[in-house]
Amino acid sequence: MLSDNGALIALIAANGFVVFFGMSWGPGVWVLLGEMFNNKIRSMALGIAAAAQWLANFAISTSFPRMAEAGLGFAYGFYTFFAVVSFLFVLKFVPETKGKELEDM
Repeated sequence: MLSDNGALIALIAANGFVVFFGMSWGPGVWVLLGEMFNNKIRSMALGIAAAAQWLANFAISTSFPRMAEAGLGFAYGFYTFFAVVSFLFVLKFVPETKGKELEDM
């Protein structure tokens, strides 16, 4: 059973993860996958990239129970930290593609 402080930390961290992931890699990765490969290699590259994405999803979902044993605050805090890192990465390194042709990117 979580203490009141532990439950509050887990709740804040879980919501932080949802917010930062939803503003960065959550939707961004699928948009990027559709835009980052030119037409010559798109089908093969998208297949490989999507498979890698699903493998990463599998790793995250299977690691959660073990991390939760150390505490939900720790588990959600860990994921929140990396969601914030990915948010900052997207802000700094992922360029806007609005109005650009696919082959020009």
